[in-house]
Amino acid sequence: MKIRPLHDRVVIKRVEAEAKTASGILLAGSAAEKPDMGEVVAVGAGKVLENGSVQALTVKVGDKVLLGKYAQSVKIDGEELIVVREEEIFAIVE
Repeated sequence: MKIRPLHDRVVIKRVEAEAKTASGILLAGSAAEKPDMGEVVAVGAGKVLENGSVQALTVKVGDKVLLGKYAQSVKIDGEELIVVREEEIFAIVE
């Protein structure tokens, strides 16, 4: 699968959710929450500014990022991906 986001958009693949709580309780698949962390799989060229120049994005492919739990996802070739603007990403996990 090849996907190329436009402008300041970023494509993210969610990391797998924990199947166990911090106290050790195993969760059924439907009870587990969607994780709020993902890995960047593609980035756009950058944000186009009012003067016409392009500002490069801060995130890069391979970065682990935090995003909102309710970010919309799309299915492409059977794989669930999230496409968001860079400003919708909360942080880069180092």
